[in-house]
Amino acid sequence: MIHRRKTRTVSVGNVMIGSGHPVSVQSMTKTDTAEVRATVDQIHELENAGCEIVRVAVKDPGAARAISDIKSEVSIPLVADIHFDWRLAVEAAARGADKIRVNPGNIYKKDEVDRVIDAAASAGIPVRIGVNSGSLKGGGAPAGKLPRRMADSALEYLEFFRKKDFNDIIISLKASEVPATVKAYELLAAECEYPLHIGVTAAGLPEEGIVKSSIGIGSLLMKGIGDTVRVSLTGDPVLEVRSARRILTAVGSRNFGPQIISCPTCGRCQVDLVSIVKELEKQLQQDTRYKIQDTDKQLIIAIMGCEVNGPGEARDADIGIAFGRDRGAIFAHGEVIKTVRVDEALSELLKMIREEI
Repeated sequence: MIHRRKTRTVSVGNVMIGSGHPVSVQSMTKTDTAEVRATVDQIHELENAGCEIVRVAVKDPGAARAISDIKSEVSIPLVADIHFDWRLAVEAAARGADKIRVNPGNIYKKDEVDRVIDAAASAGIPVRIGVNSGSLKGGGAPAGKLPRRMADSALEYLEFFRKKDFNDIIISLKASEVPATVKAYELLAAECEYPLHIGVTAAGLPEEGIVKSSIGIGSLLMKGIGDTVRVSLTGDPVLEVRSARRILTAVGSRNFGPQIISCPTCGRCQVDLVSIVKELEKQLQQDTRYKIQDTDKQLIIAIMGCEVNGPGEARDADIGIAFGRDRGAIFAHGEVIKTVRVDEALSELLKMIREEI
C-alpha cells in the first residue's frame, strides 16, 4: 500500500490533482499548435490512448490564439507551455487554457511573473512552475549540487506567488539524469505542500527513455511522491501515455483494466506464446468492455508457456492458462476449469474475463 504525500488539491479543468485523487497521466502534442486541425487530431489520439491532461507548445502569438479553437474541439484539459515571453501566457489564459506552465529559468522578472499570476487568477486556472535542469537561471550547478539547485529554484520562484496569495500551483523539477531528478523531487516534497508533476526530461528514444522514466517515476511514486506524470520520449506521444499507464499499474497507483502476466518462454514452450499474448493485449485495449479504471481489485491474467511455472503462476492469477503441446489448461482462482485446444484458448479466455468483470 502506497501512502501518498499530502498536498493541496488543484483543479486542472475537470481533473483534480493532489493527494487523495488518482495520479493523472499527461502528454504533450508534437504538432505546431497554430495548426489547429493537426493538433486537435493528435489530442484525440492521445485521449483515446488514456491521456487525461495534454500540454501544447505556445511559441508565438499564433499558437496562443489557437488555444480557443483547439479547446472548442477537445474535452480533456489543455495546458499552455510558455517560455521566454510572459505575454503568451496572458494571451493563452484569456483564450481558455486550463493551466499555464512557466519556466523560472526564462521568465523571472518580477513584473512579468506578476502579470502571469494576475492572468491566471483572473481566468481561475492554476500555474505549473516547471523547473528544468537545462535552463536554470544563472546556469547549471556543480556535480552533486543539481538537485538542491533545482529545488531552490522552485522555492525561490514560489515567493512571487505567495506575495500575491496565489496557491493554485503545481511544481515540476526535471532533469535528464534519473538520480538528480529523484533527489530533487525528494528535497522539494519535504519542503512544500504543492502537488508535484513528475517525469524525467529528454529521456531519449523509447527503448532508453521508457527505462529511465520507469525507474525515475516509479521510484518516486513508490515513495508516495507524485500527483501527475509524463513520460517524455523522442517519438510518438501515444507511447508516452501507454508507458505512463503501465508505470502507474506496475507500482499499484492506478488500475486501468486487466493485467497480463506472461512467462518469458524457453525451449520447453511448444506454442507461439508471443502471438497469443500480443493478440490478447490488443483485444483488451481495443474493446471497451474490458476497460475498468481505478477499482480496488486488479484482474490478473496469467499466460504461461509450459507446465514448469505455468500451473503455479496461473493458480495465483484470477484467470490463467498453462500450455502444453497442443492444448492448454485454464485456471480460475486456483482451480482447473477446463482444457482447450490452442486455437480455442484466446476466445475462452476473453469469455471468462468478460464474465469476471
